[in-house]
Amino acid sequence: MIEELKFDNKQCLPLREEVLIRLRQAILQGEFQPGERLMEMRLAQQMGVSRTPVRDAIKKLEVEGLVTMIPRRGAEVASITHKDMKEVLELRATLEDFAVELCCERIRSKDIEELEKANRVFSAAVHSGELLTIAEADVKFHDIIYKITGNRRLLQIINNLREQIYRYRFEYIKNEKARLTLIDEHEAIIRHLEKGDAAGAKKAIREHITNQENDIARAISEHMS
Repeated sequence: MIEELKFDNKQCLPLREEVLIRLRQAILQGEFQPGERLMEMRLAQQMGVSRTPVRDAIKKLEVEGLVTMIPRRGAEVASITHKDMKEVLELRATLEDFAVELCCERIRSKDIEELEKANRVFSAAVHSGELLTIAEADVKFHDIIYKITGNRRLLQIINNLREQIYRYRFEYIKNEKARLTLIDEHEAIIRHLEKGDAAGAKKAIREHITNQENDIARAISEHMS
């Protein structure tokens, strides 16, 4: 059951945005399981809001790929399938491949320092064992790479895919052994970027994402068996 919606007065977000954020978090963090129905009336009561912002949020989450509309049944949390995962991570690999290539042309010493700091924060998060903290630290590391490219269109495309990418990222870091490996993978990416080694950086980022794809695929297979 979802907790009562808590408003962040510092952000002063519109109600419908608050509801969207809370429902998205609940799905990504596993409070709602794949295939679980999302009933507007019940959610509205639990969150202390009307049905309208809940309905709007569900429509947005459907566009993001986190919710599926089933005829005569309504909305439910989208299942994590191997096909969907492969499509999202293939696209992410292509975008990040392009991003590190641009980074090798444009990166500065202060950018390397920022990436190293971000990976130290990520390492601390990994050792804390807090999944949400780990996921957010991983997002920030990769966001620095996107920012370094200076390519606004690339950033826009990445942002459009952000929630779908985040869902698979969150699944991956549930594996304690896998998330320890991420620290070294980040370090390898940094070192190739520092040397301006585009081929090495592209190979490192591909391995980074392929490892995630393989691990999530195993988890999906185990769940289905």
